[in-house]
Amino acid sequence: MTVNLPELPFGLRPFGPDGQWAYEGGALTGRAGARQDRFVPPGGDGLASVSDAPRLLGTAPDGDFQLIARVKVGFAAAFDAGVLYLHVGEREWAKLCLEFSPADPTICTVVTRGHSDDANSFVVDGDSFWLRLSRTGSAYAFHASADGEKWTFVRTFALGAAEQPAAIGFLVQSPTGKGCRASFDRIAFRRSGLDDLRDGS
Repeated sequence: MTVNLPELPFGLRPFGPDGQWAYEGGALTGRAGARQDRFVPPGGDGLASVSDAPRLLGTAPDGDFQLIARVKVGFAAAFDAGVLYLHVGEREWAKLCLEFSPADPTICTVVTRGHSDDANSFVVDGDSFWLRLSRTGSAYAFHASADGEKWTFVRTFALGAAEQPAAIGFLVQSPTGKGCRASFDRIAFRRSGLDDLRDGS
């Protein structure tokens, strides 16, 4: 099944557990089931310990890009999250999350290279925030924003070989809870990178 959103120049396909993905009125919604996540514990045994969560992904066009969305999460349990997701291989992926971590809405990131790291950036007010995943050259970057205008730098990193295709899109998780629903609206895709990661633009 391919899902085509008018805001994106590429189709999306579901991966992992059934996310009940739906698009209506400019908003994409998805749902994670109980104890669904996409994470390889740093002390775990590689992919033998990986869990899984619903993802809706498409192949990013060549070159620089920005994927933007305003995310709203129905927080109910610790680590419930709506996520912009990047995948370059079975052992290499990254997440930019609006996450209940563990009792406050927080901007969090995970980069997985065999095992996952996990870092909290800052606490936010409410259940909605803007997220941005970008690529400039061979580097990726995560930003977050309260209004979609002024962006706070969260992280920059390399992932995979330069020639590896990247799949990008959306994920919903509920690692400790009974399930979580998230929506993504104001979705936008720009075929340009970022000149300055830290100037707020």
